[in-house]
Amino acid sequence: MSEFAAVDVIRAKRDGHTLSDAQIDWVVDAYTKGVVADEQMSALAMAILLRGMTPAEIARWTAAMIASGERLDLSAVTRPTVDKHSTGGVGDKITLPLTPLVAACGAAVPQLSGRGLGHTGGTLDKLESIPGWRAGLSNDEFVRQLQDVGAVICAAGDGLAPADRKLYALRDVTGTVEAIPLIASSIMSKKIAEGTGALVLDVKVGTGAFMKDVDMARELARTMVELGKAHQVRTVALLTDMNTPLGLAIGNAVEVEESLEVLAGGGPADVVELTLALAREMLAAAGLDADPEKVLQSGAAMDSWKAMIRAQGGDPDAPLPTARETEVLRATTAGVVESIDALEVGLAAWRLGAGRARKEDPVSFGAGIMLKVRPGDTVAVGDPLLELRTDEGSRISAALAGADGAVRISQNAPAPTPLLIDRIA
Repeated sequence: MSEFAAVDVIRAKRDGHTLSDAQIDWVVDAYTKGVVADEQMSALAMAILLRGMTPAEIARWTAAMIASGERLDLSAVTRPTVDKHSTGGVGDKITLPLTPLVAACGAAVPQLSGRGLGHTGGTLDKLESIPGWRAGLSNDEFVRQLQDVGAVICAAGDGLAPADRKLYALRDVTGTVEAIPLIASSIMSKKIAEGTGALVLDVKVGTGAFMKDVDMARELARTMVELGKAHQVRTVALLTDMNTPLGLAIGNAVEVEESLEVLAGGGPADVVELTLALAREMLAAAGLDADPEKVLQSGAAMDSWKAMIRAQGGDPDAPLPTARETEVLRATTAGVVESIDALEVGLAAWRLGAGRARKEDPVSFGAGIMLKVRPGDTVAVGDPLLELRTDEGSRISAALAGADGAVRISQNAPAPTPLLIDRIA
C-alpha cells in the first residue's frame, strides 16, 4: 500500500503548499510506472502552472525525472564534453554548424536533439534530409562516435528520462506547456542524464519563440542555470532574439544548405554571429582555449561535419531534396522592410509541409521558405519578399495567406536590434 495518494499531492499543490521530497519522488515514479493516471498528472501539471514551485521543489522534480531512467556514462570519452540546447525558433539551424565547429576545436559534443512540432523546426528532421543519415544510435555507438569524431547529433534513447517523455506529451495537450518549472525540468533532466560536463543554453525570446516575454525568458534561463549547477554541470545561458527568423532559410533541406554555407566560411551574418557566440561559450565552459572563428575559416569544421554525417550513415556529398513547386510573394508597396514576423513565417513553412501538426506526421524535406529580404532592406513594388517551396501545390494558397502580412514595409528604417540580449551564469 502506498504512503501517498495522487489526489493528496494534487490538492497540496492546488492549495499552494510546497511538495515534500518524498511526495515528488513518489508521484514522478508512480506516473512513469502508470500508477498515477494521465488525468491525475494533468491536474498536478495545471496546479504547478498556476501555483509555481520553489527552487528546491524544481531541483527535486528534475532529480526524480533523471532517476526515472538511465544516466549515460561518458567517462570513456577523453575530450571535455559540452552540449548546447536551444528552446527553439524559426530558422534556428545553429546546432548543425555549431556541433562540428566545437568538435573541431577539441571538445566532444553529445547533442541529443528532437523533432519539430508546430512552427518550430526539429534538428533531426533537418538532418534526415541527408540521404542515408540515421538519428537512432545505441549508447555504445553514441560514446564511440563521441570519442572518435567528437560530434554526435542523434535522438535520445528510450531509457533517458522516460518520465519526461510521458509528461512532455501530456503537457502539449493539456495547456500546461508554459509552466516554467516543467519546462526547466524537462530540458535539464534530459541534458543532465546525457552525461555532459558543461552546457550552454540558447533561450529564445520574441514572436517566433516559445517565450515571448524577456522577463519570463530570463526566469527560465536562471532556473535552468541553477539546476545545472545543482547537478555539477557547468551551465550558462544566452538570451537571443527570435522576433526575426534566423538566416534566410526556413525548412529542412534548405537549412542544411545554409549550414553548409556557414561551414564553408560564408552564410548569413546573424547565423555566423550566433554560432560563434555559442561556440565561445561552449569552449570556455569546457576549459578549452581555441578561436572558433579561425577554426571555421580553416575548413576544419567542415571536415568534422563530414565525419559526423558519415559516422551516422549519411552521404555528406549527396544532393539534398528540392521542392517540386515554388511561389514568390512580392511587395505590393515600396519602402523599407520594418520587420519580418518569425511566427508568421514559421507557420507558413509549416503549412507548406516543412513541419508537423502531430508527432507522427511526416515532414517534407524540400518544403520551406527562403527570405529574399531582411529588416532594413529597401524594396520597390514587385520585388520578391519570400519564396515559398512545397511538394504539394495545394498547400500554397493557405501558406500565402498566412505569409502575406509577415513582411512589414514602412517608410522608416527600423532601429537595429541586438541578436544577443543577455547572458546568465
